[in-house]
Amino acid sequence: MSENGDRRADSGIAPAQAAEVAVRKREFAELLGEFRRTPVLVPLGDDPGGEQAMLTADFNGIRFILAFSDEQALARYATARGESAREWTYQRVLGARLLDVAAPAAGVPCGVALDCADGSDGVVFPPVAGIVPDGAAVDLDDEARHGGAM
Repeated sequence: MSENGDRRADSGIAPAQAAEVAVRKREFAELLGEFRRTPVLVPLGDDPGGEQAMLTADFNGIRFILAFSDEQALARYATARGESAREWTYQRVLGARLLDVAAPAAGVPCGVALDCADGSDGVVFPPVAGIVPDGAAVDLDDEARHGGAM
């Protein structure tokens, strides 16, 4: 504790705040584990090359694969885009496959946005260590990303 007795000297965070951070990290880890084990719906859009590719959206230099927990969540997204009348083609993909294979294969920083039309009920899985493979994580330097061998 610090001189005033209400903060830990090592982190500068009040014990109550540290406890809240620990709870939120644990909750996110549980949510991430559940996502990794669950098949989700990934709509397909037209690739510039004429093939169908996973629908993505770019935000602040990061690409996000759009995924939906069920057909109702996808329908809410279609409605929000004003495209509820068209047919939406999608694939069922395991969350782990999106994070471990599809995100790194994008060739740019890439994460996953789950149920993005659902406001605060949606979840973003950014391309950071612990979520995507280290080689695709934007929060690691090149040495850490490549295992120290450059």
